[in-house]
Amino acid sequence: MTIRHLKIFIAVVEYGTMHQAAKQLFVSQPSISQAISELESYYGVKLFERISQRLYLSEKGSNLLPYAQHAVDAFQKMDELMRNSGEKRKIRIGASVTVGACILNDYIKKLEAKVPQIEVEVVVNNTSRIEELLRSCAIDVAIVEGIVMGDDIIKEALFEDELVIICGKDHPFFEKKGLEIHELQSQSFISREEGSVERNQFENILKQNNVTIKRKWICSNVDTIKNAVVNGRGLAIVSCLMIDKELKDKTLKSIPIYNMNLKRNIQLIYHRDKYLSPELKQFIEGCRADRAD
Repeated sequence: MTIRHLKIFIAVVEYGTMHQAAKQLFVSQPSISQAISELESYYGVKLFERISQRLYLSEKGSNLLPYAQHAVDAFQKMDELMRNSGEKRKIRIGASVTVGACILNDYIKKLEAKVPQIEVEVVVNNTSRIEELLRSCAIDVAIVEGIVMGDDIIKEALFEDELVIICGKDHPFFEKKGLEIHELQSQSFISREEGSVERNQFENILKQNNVTIKRKWICSNVDTIKNAVVNGRGLAIVSCLMIDKELKDKTLKSIPIYNMNLKRNIQLIYHRDKYLSPELKQFIEGCRADRAD
């Protein structure tokens, strides 16, 4: 069994058929079939179920996939390090939307000050998507807010963030000092997309309190959400980190919900099997140092 076998296995999973995998890897289809057969013989298991000329990942194949991805990723990192020792080093950082907009640049600047030759690639998306990218080795490390699933992900709390209800000047709630949760019944909301931690966390609270809201807009851009609220389209729930300017300008108002805790952790996350390069360790230590402060 070699790294080549694992690369082929990952490609077949990614592209769904041996034909497409062969096309992407610029090899013949019989070579792909032989490599999968050799890998199955090596471990004495079936990695794919073959039904109606389609391939479906078996339970054993699902078990192998994350290890294969991390083994190939570690090999590629080693290869890059040895071949390009005089060139820039690279790390790939993921961030959830709030983190990407408000705090990630500070962490990157600290890393660049310590490692001037570093090259940083960034992906900003909702937390559930960032988790997927971390598990598939598409990114090396991430900083996200909210709930992260699975024991295969290392989670380190960095600091606490708070979700707040916001409204514009023309909304009836603008003069209120606080709200009871039931006052949100049937209110119009500007909401984040499916998979957003803000939306899931808040909707769980609404569900627990038997409160139903009207979802008028659904979007992934926080600036769009804030602009819609300023223009009287409805309420929204956002991180308090996102609204400093609007609160100072008094174009938005943050309204607490009485007896309700809407706090969540901003977390540093990475896969437990991830090879931690010197650059990656520098980034992680920089994040921890801020937490200690």
